Amino acid sequence: MKKIFLSLLLCSSLGAFAQGYIPPKEPEVQQKLKQWQDKKFGIIIHWGLYSIPGIVESWNLCSEEEDWIPRPKNINYEDYKKWYWGLSKQFNPIKFNPEAWAKMAKDAGMQYVVFSTKHHDGFNMFDTKQTDFKITNPEVPFSKNLKSNIAKEVFNAFRKEGLWVGAYFSKPDWHSENYWWPYYATYNRNNNYSIDKNPERWDAFKKYTYNQLEELASQYGKLDLFWLDGGWVRPSNPEKYKGNKSYKGSQDIDMDKIAGMLRGYQKDLIIVDRSVHGIYENYTTPEREIPEKPLNYPWEACDPLGDNWGYVPNDPMKSTNKVIHTLAEIISKGGNYLLGIGPDGNGEFDPRVTKTLKEIGNWMKTNAEAVYGTKPIAPYADGNFRFTQKGNSVYAFYLVPENNTQLPQNLQFSFPKKFKKVSVLGSNKAVKFEQQANNMNISTSDIKQQPHAVVFKME
Repeated sequence: MKKIFLSLLLCSSLGAFAQGYIPPKEPEVQQKLKQWQDKKFGIIIHWGLYSIPGIVESWNLCSEEEDWIPRPKNINYEDYKKWYWGLSKQFNPIKFNPEAWAKMAKDAGMQYVVFSTKHHDGFNMFDTKQTDFKITNPEVPFSKNLKSNIAKEVFNAFRKEGLWVGAYFSKPDWHSENYWWPYYATYNRNNNYSIDKNPERWDAFKKYTYNQLEELASQYGKLDLFWLDGGWVRPSNPEKYKGNKSYKGSQDIDMDKIAGMLRGYQKDLIIVDRSVHGIYENYTTPEREIPEKPLNYPWEACDPLGDNWGYVPNDPMKSTNKVIHTLAEIISKGGNYLLGIGPDGNGEFDPRVTKTLKEIGNWMKTNAEAVYGTKPIAPYADGNFRFTQKGNSVYAFYLVPENNTQLPQNLQFSFPKKFKKVSVLGSNKAVKFEQQANNMNISTSDIKQQPHAVVFKME
């Protein structure tokens, strides 16, 4: 994942919404997707070597010249890579407390977690047997800790709190010599050698990827979804790239074989092969953006709480108000919201993160009924209002402007349905309202001010 979009190959952008969605054929996966759509709110945790100095996740290793890849100018590229990968010998997050993380997420109203088992830099946060570049390597200080198999500890802790568990896994691996071969320069994010001229090297990378995913699927308990990042690792047509010297061949890792293996271990597994439109992108994942209109297939908007996915000191943070408004916007269009956070190199979250999640949780305690298990309903939005429905009830979210301390005397919106009763979540007391044709007018004289969003239940 990255700071901005560059092309369709980098991430799921709004252009992806126009592509044809192919639903999974397996009944078990179809049922699982329906359950997932009801969960609405999840958390994605980025954690790795980049958390030690507090820099953008992995991308400083990539020699593409982009503003959001702020590599220092006083060190050459090869020395920088050695320094970065050498951070593994400093990794000792002694404050790592997965049980506290899981409770924090649950209390905030999150229903599932996606944890970074490996990002593009290739450092593994689980005890893989395919490479020594991992958290459990004896040269890594934290390897001596009883909780050194970090991914397993995270998965177990979140399961214990009742959350679904998902594994983030990067398909590209910039530390692997079978993806970035040291014989050649690494001038962009892609493999740096010709696959056609070196098929045995690519086959070795495919086997490596397959084996790592099999380890996760077979040795780490019940996993509900695999979130596969790095959408440029995909099959491609060489004819399309004739004359393009930067093209090094079709990055086909045989997803048919991988998916068959994964679901052999986890029959109802949701697979999210991000931005690779087809049968293994069970839901789409627009990054840092929300579609203009509801979509008729499963989707999840992913967005970090700060500017960065992982820990960066003094990273600007979204307000609680902004997060709750974003949640209402997304679920009113039928999507799920995956909020991104990351701990520092010691295993602790920025106090601003914990404060915001606590405030979100306080709001959710009152208003969860209007969030989980709901469906979108037209007109979806009107001014500062967003709408969801469940059964015969319609919920109208009034998005309170930032730092607003008093509701207007009357709230008005348009809705094409007649109601007999209107109440505010958190109170059994009916509120005064008038409805003429499609125009709804609600008096706020008896309504206690609530922060962030006031939710009206209309029956």
